[in-house]
Amino acid sequence: MLLSLLALEVFVELPQRESTMVRYLDLQSFIVRARVLKLYRQALRTARRAPTHARDELRQTMRQEIEKNRYCDDKQKIRFLISEGLQRLKGLDEMLDMMGHS
Repeated sequence: MLLSLLALEVFVELPQRESTMVRYLDLQSFIVRARVLKLYRQALRTARRAPTHARDELRQTMRQEIEKNRYCDDKQKIRFLISEGLQRLKGLDEMLDMMGHS
């Protein structure tokens, strides 16, 4: 029983087109998924600081970037994309700071 608790399999519902199936995530995948969601939330918070006329387009672009790689199973590529996303977000954050948007 302890081993099954350590395996920590998590239930996640797939998108509606496959709603009858349930997918199990191992601990590693669960952690990577959490990092992606954290990055997305940070990006949306940063977008709120952007000028009003640019917010919608910025949010849309962020969403498209996340959706484009939604079904990627390559963990190395996902880690690379998270790293790239964090760098781009840091650049956007610094740019907004320089423009005086806080």
